[in-house]
Formats: sequence, structure tokens, C-alpha cells
Amino acid sequence: MSLTSHLQELKKKHDSLSDAVEKAQRSPGSDDLEVSRLKKEKLHLKEEINRLTPA
Repeated sequence: MSLTSHLQELKKKHDSLSDAVEKAQRSPGSDDLEVSRLKKEKLHLKEEINRLTPA
């Protein structure tokens, strides 16, 4: 897998997690631990994207 396609996949996952976090936060019975887990995963992906993106 090329670096470009890997970055695209990471960005897709990041966007998907963004949507999931927003949806969970709007849900009245949302689980705070699940929201926190999603946010941590999203942050990890963002850090990985930044690390792999050429300067």
C-alpha cells in the first residue's frame, strides 16, 4: 500500500470517527466512556496522519 493510499484510509477513518463522536454526543443516552474512547481513537489517527504527512 502506498503512503498516499494509506493516508487516505486514515483520513476516512478519522472522518468516520468524527461523525460517530458527533452522533454519540447528540444522543440523550450516550455513554461517556464510549465517547471518550472514540475521541482518543480519533486523536490517535490524527497524530498518525500528521506524522506521515510530508512537511
